[in-house]
Amino acid sequence: MNQESINMPFTDDDPTAEERKKDHIELAFKSQIGVNQLDKRFYYEPLFTAHPTKGAPYGNIPFLGKKMKAPVWVSSMTGGTKMANTINHNLAKVCGEFGMGMGLGSCRGLLYSDEYLKDFSVRNLIGDDNPLYANLGIAQLEQLIAQNELYRVHQLLDKLAADGLIIHINPFQEWMQPEGDVYQRSPLETISTILEKVDTPIIVKEVGQGMGYKSLKALLQLPLAAVDFAASGGTNFSMLELLRSDAEKLAAYTNLAQVGHSAEEMVELTNNVKTELGDKMLCQQIIISGGVKDFLDGYYLINKINCQAIYGQASGFLKHAQGDYETLYQHVERQIEGLKLAKAYLTIK
Repeated sequence: MNQESINMPFTDDDPTAEERKKDHIELAFKSQIGVNQLDKRFYYEPLFTAHPTKGAPYGNIPFLGKKMKAPVWVSSMTGGTKMANTINHNLAKVCGEFGMGMGLGSCRGLLYSDEYLKDFSVRNLIGDDNPLYANLGIAQLEQLIAQNELYRVHQLLDKLAADGLIIHINPFQEWMQPEGDVYQRSPLETISTILEKVDTPIIVKEVGQGMGYKSLKALLQLPLAAVDFAASGGTNFSMLELLRSDAEKLAAYTNLAQVGHSAEEMVELTNNVKTELGDKMLCQQIIISGGVKDFLDGYYLINKINCQAIYGQASGFLKHAQGDYETLYQHVERQIEGLKLAKAYLTIK
């Protein structure tokens, strides 16, 4: 109901009543929901607020030094493909309109060439008020350290006008990938070197299997801008690479690719780490991603964690970002309106 309809005098004129009631009769049995279908993560509290205003932002969310308007992160998803230009530009534009943050796909190809720079140059679309992060794999950073070429990271961030760097850690993916890199150092050692020698905010993420207690504890003691879960439940890049490999390798390593941690489990692990570390926990911001299917999953998880958190999605945006912008816009609009409804009427059990 808009403000104009509120100010109109009340009448008993209801031109859609007959058709609506007919629909109610025809759909009454189809719309029944069994007890086992109820989402039992929430209490539904319908008494205490009016409907949220359509089109208004979810709120002001301080994160990564910016003021976001929605607690949503578009997770890194595409690098040097022919579709990257359309996807990245659509996603950046919608982030700018709804006040969301964005991580670019792998920027490895931009370290030595500007051939595909136009595909990743989206700062003008996302705007200065929303976080935009470049993305490199731990293997590439290990190589840059060995070659004494970390200056290339600064050049990358400058040419993209990025706010910082995402480092993705993917030992299983690299091992399964036919063209994969082999780590010569532990990721923790490489990350520590980057923090020491590269003056920019750093986010560390996995790529679809998440990480366990000891890894989370080690990362959260570092002065990172954020940790991105990239938990199990969404795209599993180790399995993706196995499917690109030969049948024998697929048979040998499928079980290994199925090891991991869900986003909900990682929320619990992070809460436990925070209790254990106390003031020694230097990283206080979390991007909860991996298997987050919609706004209800996201709303639940960011309210379960005892840290400043937003939630990230990749495939949920990707399938709407490959075509016309209006399709993506409508999808995001529905998600933000759903978030606002959840905030108004749902509390976490």
